[in-house]
Amino acid sequence: MHEKAVIECPECYLCSMESYDVIVIGSGPGGYVAAIRAAQLGKKTALIEKYSSLGGTCLNVGCIPSKALLDSSEHFHQAAHKFDAHGIETGGLKLDFKRMIRRKSEVVEQTVGGIDFLMKKNGIDVLNGLGSFVDATTVQVKPSSGKALKVKGAHIIIATGSKPASLPFVKIDKKRIITSTEALSLDALPKRMVVIGGGVIGLEMGSVYARLGTEVHVVEFQDAIIPTMDRSMGKELMRSMKKLGVKFHLQHGVKEVKSTAKGVTVKADDKKGNEVSWKADYCLVSVGRKPYTDGLNLEAAGLTTDERGRIDVNDQMRTAVPHIFAIGDVVRGAMLAHKAEEEGVVASEVIAGEHPHIDYNLIPNVVYTWPEVASVGQTEEQLKISGTPYKSGSFPFKASGRARASMDTDGSIKVLAHGETDEILGVHMCGPRAADMIAEAVVAMEFRATAEDISRMSHAHPTFTEAIKEAALAATGNRALHV
Repeated sequence: MHEKAVIECPECYLCSMESYDVIVIGSGPGGYVAAIRAAQLGKKTALIEKYSSLGGTCLNVGCIPSKALLDSSEHFHQAAHKFDAHGIETGGLKLDFKRMIRRKSEVVEQTVGGIDFLMKKNGIDVLNGLGSFVDATTVQVKPSSGKALKVKGAHIIIATGSKPASLPFVKIDKKRIITSTEALSLDALPKRMVVIGGGVIGLEMGSVYARLGTEVHVVEFQDAIIPTMDRSMGKELMRSMKKLGVKFHLQHGVKEVKSTAKGVTVKADDKKGNEVSWKADYCLVSVGRKPYTDGLNLEAAGLTTDERGRIDVNDQMRTAVPHIFAIGDVVRGAMLAHKAEEEGVVASEVIAGEHPHIDYNLIPNVVYTWPEVASVGQTEEQLKISGTPYKSGSFPFKASGRARASMDTDGSIKVLAHGETDEILGVHMCGPRAADMIAEAVVAMEFRATAEDISRMSHAHPTFTEAIKEAALAATGNRALHV
């Protein structure tokens, strides 16, 4: 049974409003998971979403569709370049790009439909429309057409996510100068594409098109790609993506992007100050994302944002107004779907009187290129800056029997352990199925395992995960067995 929300209101017209224990604004991974957990804990819950489909950026124009295209493009690349080595002749291989895009949309539709089912299963009221605060306990829901309604909430969780950021002098026209959203649904395969930004989104989408035959140029202001991750992993990934034909232009500052009906021109200064330019069919701007709180009317609830547009919260995800919580991309920390999910669970459990916590050091990060890149914990650069004594062990996939069998020998795994206690401080990997393998490192670090612990565990042979054991062996006295 739902607990009844008791809200006293001085104005009679408010008494006719629907009242909820928990109102969640935004149905992305953080929002819908928060709603499910609140409902599981017996709370009468409403989920507000301004678009017609649930799932937010991740399910509709982010994580899910991009992974669908990444898998499809990798299948095509394998058929074009590696099948013959397996004794498989494909004959006249052809790419049906429109069918590939259509399959991506089908995956999204199925996944979003699953969220609809979960809302009904858990008895969550879904309210479609733009949610905005009337006051600290009242939210107006204004649909795209029709009459707005107001609902009351004893607790409110803000989970409105983020949107693509841009450069101040670049106008995204969504035709030639595009974001990842438009890159997921192009009408035809481009011959040439310039990607501004060597972070996760740019590299994932760039790799999709490079595999399919597009000439891709990645322009990055810093001196490394995926610069927030361990530098060695960026070097491994760049080496592999160059094999796809991707051209990298590091330490280049973009200064102008102009579009025409037929294409786009990008101008930049290299590290020596010389101007360089590229002409392409499209320019993908992937310089990060920014919190999205437009239309929320936060001031009416007594809330403000910082200079980066984020809402300040404590460890319980509470805002300055104690009964209002905020999670995911609108608060501090990495903009990751699974981080938002964990925060959504924390917020709902705190509302229910429980005492959860999150160890942000153990939130894994993944780049879904191929090979994939995944990491958890501290990077080698961070350990050096903090002065922490550490030891490092690495193992290359070219020494893995399983990797040789599947022809996935690019990349390596690095284990960083404390120099005195041997406790694992960070694990970084670039290689096949790294996105799945990183979970072993998360579990190990959650229970404060040492590199010796991992090196003593039996790993099935032949598997990719043997490389984790070998890297742990290398970190404990250079004991790797197969290199």
